[in-house]
Amino acid sequence: MKKTLTALAFLCLPFLSAAQNQPAPADFNLDFEKKNPGQKLPDKWMQWGTSYQVVTDSTEKHNGKNSVLLKAPDPIPNGTFGSVASTIPAQYMGKEIELRGYLKFRNVTSGWVGLMLRIDGKAGTLQFNNMQEKAINGTSDWKQYSIKLPYSSSAAKIHIGALLAGPGELWTDDLELFIDGKPFYEAPVRKPIAAELDKEFDKGSNVVLDKLTPALTQDLSDLGRLWGFLKYYHPAVKTGNHNWDYELFRILPQLTSAKSKAEKEKILYQWIKKLGPVNPGSAQPIPETAVLKPTLNWLSNPAIGKEMQALLDTIKNAKKTHESYYISMYPDVGNPEFKNENPYPQMQYSDAGYRLLSLFRYWNMIEYFFPYKSLIKEDWQAVLTEFIPKFINVTDETSYKLTTLELIGRVKDTHANIYNQQGALNKYFGEKYAPAQLTFVENKPVVTDYYNAALGEKSGLKIGDIVEKINGKSIAQLIKEKLPYSPASNYPTQLRVLSSNLLRTNDSTISVSIRRNNKVQDLVVPAFGTDKINIYANFNKADTCFKMISPDIAYLYPGKWKNTYMSKLTPEISKSKGLIIDMRCYPSDFMVFSFGPYLLPEAKPFVKFTMGSFHTPGTFTFGRNISIGSANPNYYKGKIILIVNESTQSQAEYTSMTFKTAPNITVIGSTTAGADGNLSSIVLPGNIYTGISGVGIYYPDGKETQQVGIVPDLQVTPTIQGIISGKDELLEKAVQLLTDSK
Repeated sequence: MKKTLTALAFLCLPFLSAAQNQPAPADFNLDFEKKNPGQKLPDKWMQWGTSYQVVTDSTEKHNGKNSVLLKAPDPIPNGTFGSVASTIPAQYMGKEIELRGYLKFRNVTSGWVGLMLRIDGKAGTLQFNNMQEKAINGTSDWKQYSIKLPYSSSAAKIHIGALLAGPGELWTDDLELFIDGKPFYEAPVRKPIAAELDKEFDKGSNVVLDKLTPALTQDLSDLGRLWGFLKYYHPAVKTGNHNWDYELFRILPQLTSAKSKAEKEKILYQWIKKLGPVNPGSAQPIPETAVLKPTLNWLSNPAIGKEMQALLDTIKNAKKTHESYYISMYPDVGNPEFKNENPYPQMQYSDAGYRLLSLFRYWNMIEYFFPYKSLIKEDWQAVLTEFIPKFINVTDETSYKLTTLELIGRVKDTHANIYNQQGALNKYFGEKYAPAQLTFVENKPVVTDYYNAALGEKSGLKIGDIVEKINGKSIAQLIKEKLPYSPASNYPTQLRVLSSNLLRTNDSTISVSIRRNNKVQDLVVPAFGTDKINIYANFNKADTCFKMISPDIAYLYPGKWKNTYMSKLTPEISKSKGLIIDMRCYPSDFMVFSFGPYLLPEAKPFVKFTMGSFHTPGTFTFGRNISIGSANPNYYKGKIILIVNESTQSQAEYTSMTFKTAPNITVIGSTTAGADGNLSSIVLPGNIYTGISGVGIYYPDGKETQQVGIVPDLQVTPTIQGIISGKDELLEKAVQLLTDSK
């Protein structure tokens, strides 16, 4: 995923304002006027980010007595920023939320300033804007700015504030928050529903599973499937009448203590009946053209008994509700929003009930809402059965999170990983890094760059070194050990993920055997913490988005592109006879409908989506073909070379699909990451944040991009000798192809 300040990955922040029945404006201190003696910031405000000075200022202010000053350090450490923030409980109802505030800034020569508005649900961030795309910098006196975002009914927290990224000083004052155009504290207060009032198992599930027999494993597997079906199909659960996590904890002891099959059937039947009456409805027809259909044949299995069959069939065909407490679809796009999923950050890892809940929650999200479930290419029910002993037998944070990471890897999606690996996982992989970046070249891990040039050159490692052993283990051993914990859509991208974890340790050094000039050398390489090593230093590393490689060949790097550059740069590009688009990056702006039409003489379809179903979970159907461009006599008429590789992922792949529709274009390089489609976030017990590709992305003819990626017309890969010589062989090949075509 893209690692920029737009993520602001503070995934577990406290409420700074308690819910109140009749809040008043002063309760939230948005004008910074309340400040307790001895505190550097106004009451109810906190600092986000590191290194920057963030303090109350009574000299410069827009109104009243105080403002807040954010001042950059000199020098500015990599990846740091300054922000002042406050958190308000999202107890209000509405459709749109707006933050207004005054900013004054001085000598912001690069970077940007902005207001910050972030809406979090229980499962993570729902909406976010920090005005980065506006690139506001320079020097300016007080001026009011505004951010508007959709306001979800599943919002749990509202984070507001201001941010400075880069050098200079920023003052902020007089913030205001509105919902549907009115001060937020005047908006209707949301009433808690039954699921939120159930607190019985807040301190633990009380589930004990000591003796796991094959029969019990199968019973638990069947329960996990049934639990998920009821979660997404039963009207009483969908409307939030039950805390479905806690219902699992209620039924588990009853099921595991049952003495016979008949007793188990009776327990489950009574449990389901107690959920409440079901209004009968008619069966929802599943289109024959559906790409995926619900796997519900087990509902008619005679082994579950006729009475249970009839009950489950009634639930499947029940009169449909208009909303669901646990799931919705994002407007316009259609990827799933997994709502109101409690992250349980304080769970005890020794609690078998919560570990089993994590497995059941994730498995059913994939079962019903993963558009590429068919590409898993193994029996997904068998995966559930396989992982039940794994989740039950682990007892500490490290083994629990590694088991979760292994499960995530089984869906074969580069969007699926554990994003917040702080703590146990970070310790497992190593909290310190060698200053060198590894890339698999010719199927071997090769030093291709440094995270820190000065430290890298002192480390003893050189660009082009082939790493053969690390701490006495061969690369083959390390691949076998780490591959299950390196989720990705295809093997080359798994190696990309894995390579970033090879030169990590919890010690101060790493023993490395390398091959250089066909000779093996043993090195002791120093390792450093992230205070000295920026592991994202080479992300979108190019210093410009555009240059002329020769008088006739233009070069475009989307990782630095902004759509505001269109009017200035396209006339220059039009003068060239050949254009290289280097998509070995993540586009810094959405180019599909801005730059894309410039490459086309007429409208052309380039993609179609599959979307899941709110009413019949597990169903995915195709939407219409989406086209790009229009009649355009001034399109780019030169030859185009598009460069891709395993770092071309997600939006980069989607953008590449667009550009591929241009006439006279050749794609060169190697397999891309194979993870297209909007990301849907998932949270699991233990505050584990992950996600999936939430929308199926296909070419107009129905060919898949997931796992396959963007297939190059001409396979071109780097060589070790080219790395040693400092060559960019893909770029050289692109130049050669354009030169030879003249």
